[in-house]
Amino acid sequence: MPEQTRKFVVMTISDSCYAGKREDAGGPLLIQQIESLPLVLYEHLVLPDEEQFIAHSLKEYAAVPEVCLIATTGGTGISPRDVTPEATLSVIERPLPGMAEAMRQYSLNQTPFAMLSRQVVGVIRQTLIINFPGSPKAVNECFQVIQPVLLHTIDLIRGKTEHS
Repeated sequence: MPEQTRKFVVMTISDSCYAGKREDAGGPLLIQQIESLPLVLYEHLVLPDEEQFIAHSLKEYAAVPEVCLIATTGGTGISPRDVTPEATLSVIERPLPGMAEAMRQYSLNQTPFAMLSRQVVGVIRQTLIINFPGSPKAVNECFQVIQPVLLHTIDLIRGKTEHS
């Protein structure tokens, strides 16, 4: 797939943002960071913390051929409504634990609260799904960790395995 046609989706998972009670800070930041790469925004959604709704949306966007990346922000903590990891695990076909572990390890060097983060990274069809935490600071830190391998990962998932 030509680089200029590679698209991404950002899903902000937050009951309070969905209800209009809080401004979404993580989603726009994530969009800005991903757009620094040769990827084009396909859609940005704000969803409530509802596992089945999140899972359905992940599957729906993974079925769009030009969408190569779905990045979620929020819902990765341990509160009862934080269900983004469960929704992601229910749809991915192949987990990529190394990426999630790298994000947590880097964040753990910044704050001990990072050990409470449960983000998941995996593949469904030919789409990479990455769960980012909800805080803009954590989004920024985690994106910096995975950014160097992001395009290569997408290429590999899409079958581009030759080395340059």
